[in-house]
Amino acid sequence: MSRDERFTHDPDSDCAYLYVAPSIADGEAVVQVVVEREGRGDIVLDFDSEGRLLGVEIVGALALLTAETLETAS
Repeated sequence: MSRDERFTHDPDSDCAYLYVAPSIADGEAVVQVVVEREGRGDIVLDFDSEGRLLGVEIVGALALLTAETLETAS
């Protein structure tokens, strides 16, 4: 994964993802911790079975991130 692919945004679902791990295999993220932002969206922390942080999903990215930040997403 290149540096440019470490932060993505899907405008159709308005979800962004920040990859912390170099790659995440299907099924590797086995624990999700959800941080609810009342009326704004959610932040989901993805962990592997060893408790290591793999990535961060931002649901409702337009409300939780600046336009400048979203412009850097691939």
